[in-house]
Amino acid sequence: MFKSYETELAGRKLVIETGKLAGLANGSVLVKYGDTVVMVNVTASKEPKEGIDFFPLSVDFEEKMYSVGKIPGSYTKREGKPSDKAILVSRAIDRPLRPLFPKDFRNDVVVVATVLSVEQDNSPEVAAMIGASAALSISDIPFGGPTAAVNVGLVNGEIVINPTEEQRKISDLNLTVAGTEEKIAMIEAGANEVPNDIMLEAIKKGHEEIKKLCKFIQKMKDEIGKPKFEYKSFAVDPDLYDYIERNYTEDMKDAVQEVDKDTRDNNVSKLTEKIEEDIAEKLNDDEFEERKQEVGEAIYKLEKKCVREMIFYEHKRVDGRALDEIRPLSCEVGLLPRVHGSALFTRGQTQVMSVVTLGMKSEEQELDGIDTETAKRYMHQYNFPPYSVGEARTSRGPGRREIGHGALAEKALVPVLPSVEEFPYSIRVVSEVLSSNGSTSQASICGSTLALMDAGVPIKRPVAGISTGLVTNPNNPDDYIMLTDIQGLEDFFGDMDFKVGGTEKGITAIQVDIKIDGLSYEIIEEAFERTKTARQYILDNIMKPVISEPREQISKYAPHIITTQIHVDKIKDVIGKGGETINKIIDETGVKIDIEDDGQVFIYSSEEEMAEKALGIIEDIARVIEVGEIYYGTVVRTTSFGAFVDLGGGKEGLVHISKISKEHVRNISDYVKVGDKVPVKVIEIDDQGRINLTMKDLVDKKEDNEKDSKIENNSSEQ
Repeated sequence: MFKSYETELAGRKLVIETGKLAGLANGSVLVKYGDTVVMVNVTASKEPKEGIDFFPLSVDFEEKMYSVGKIPGSYTKREGKPSDKAILVSRAIDRPLRPLFPKDFRNDVVVVATVLSVEQDNSPEVAAMIGASAALSISDIPFGGPTAAVNVGLVNGEIVINPTEEQRKISDLNLTVAGTEEKIAMIEAGANEVPNDIMLEAIKKGHEEIKKLCKFIQKMKDEIGKPKFEYKSFAVDPDLYDYIERNYTEDMKDAVQEVDKDTRDNNVSKLTEKIEEDIAEKLNDDEFEERKQEVGEAIYKLEKKCVREMIFYEHKRVDGRALDEIRPLSCEVGLLPRVHGSALFTRGQTQVMSVVTLGMKSEEQELDGIDTETAKRYMHQYNFPPYSVGEARTSRGPGRREIGHGALAEKALVPVLPSVEEFPYSIRVVSEVLSSNGSTSQASICGSTLALMDAGVPIKRPVAGISTGLVTNPNNPDDYIMLTDIQGLEDFFGDMDFKVGGTEKGITAIQVDIKIDGLSYEIIEEAFERTKTARQYILDNIMKPVISEPREQISKYAPHIITTQIHVDKIKDVIGKGGETINKIIDETGVKIDIEDDGQVFIYSSEEEMAEKALGIIEDIARVIEVGEIYYGTVVRTTSFGAFVDLGGGKEGLVHISKISKEHVRNISDYVKVGDKVPVKVIEIDDQGRINLTMKDLVDKKEDNEKDSKIENNSSEQ
């Protein structure tokens, strides 16, 4: 049955329709936000997925190029694998939804958000996040929503909900916040050094809109929502868990209290073997094999309970740190001799090496997506090889996690980068995770800041990153303990990973992952204060003593740049027919050349002399000859009626015999010869473009200057 629901979001009409399309999906909605249209379909498998110990949720945000009237640029002319942006949106949709499914649910759930039409003022990402919640809420899939999401900007100091395209261009904040009617469930932000208090206010204002949207979706659910289907529970057998907890709690507490991750993992592995042997003695072989996974889950549950209770009740972390204590830190720069910039940042057993490469502006990354961004000059890539966690398997290229962490570090650093006018390079940073025990994305922010300064990139201020964790009281979510600088175990067993990157002035990036149903404003505010304090400590005591500001010179192995501006009409002359002229310059000098549509020219070379030579050739070609201007040219040929002078750039002018000297000239060769360098002034450019020059006034001035110079020299000698 077709139903349509309408509300208003940020002063614009939002319509959600259902019952017309995709009738075989468990839940389907069509979200219309202005002229932006996104279809969201959700499905669930009838049977659970066997052999897994997690909830298998998949989210795909599908960018259809027809939504913006474009044909895909690929060879096949069809959409290929998801773009990085599509993957990031898929992650943003996933994060607020995942905690609201039952913990013992193992059926496959797939959310597909298909972008059908885009009006750039109305975000398809926000429409997809709202649509995913609505589709799940009215479906028969067990889901504890609704949730909703909005985008928040900061335009000329004013907080704006779902800013338009023009507002986004000048906004100091790009914040996506999702939540339930009661709490915040997800935060993703890039910001131009926004202070804590303004960021918190932006989150609160976003939440006010989220509350309205949640009520709107709840109304849909109440009216047309299907009853939730029953599913096979994968909760651990209470009797099995009670036995393990009763007999092995103290052993587990002893096993997990260890600074070194490898030693701790070995301790837990040995205890696991001991528990499995114990359980195996009480069961026959077939029954033990059948229940082995359940035994493993019970042991995991005990480990999680021990770690959480030690933190919550005893304020004791597994590595012995205080709740607000940061792990041991160190860093260094200039590790690699031939790269353009490099740094190593170590936090406990987490270690990241970042490497900078500077390139031509034309080497920026081209983007083929559904928004108006067509290229980006700064590229930050994050690699997480298996050896970083001691695993013996081959790398399979970047996954969604790697793309997400790279994007977070990119957001954190973009606000401090110099403009292209200040530093006309494309910049690529690669963060290689060498060892991982939590907070690798934040280590990559710190290490990449150092590498950029080592490369001589004139960033405004250094950026540092830190994360905080959370352990809540299961009986009272408002009763909690917060941890600064969480390691891997505290992330796995905790309720929150609240990552913040920023400078001493303010926040540049946020990413928040949670495992509970939401965060209070109090928790968010404390997380901001904790990360600010820790960030300042890292900047002042760890990073600045190693390198306090960008190097004055870029690496000798990086391409050096000379820039000039030519008239737009001269671009075709510099390039030449079929690129003949510019390629000749490149072959002659060995430089690389970029020419922008506005006439800005970038010359890249590791040899300054060759760059200057190329610059001279280009400026000669692009020279605009104007009446009244004086040039220093070369005589290229003489005739009975005058001398032809090369003004550069293929331009020649005639000095008529009457314009060579104030004296009567009978024989031109008495005054000028081929090859002579002479000053000339343009007196006329006729309708056919012929250039007429004069020398006679300038020659006399030159002779007078030479006489004055001789007199001065004689006087000084006496």
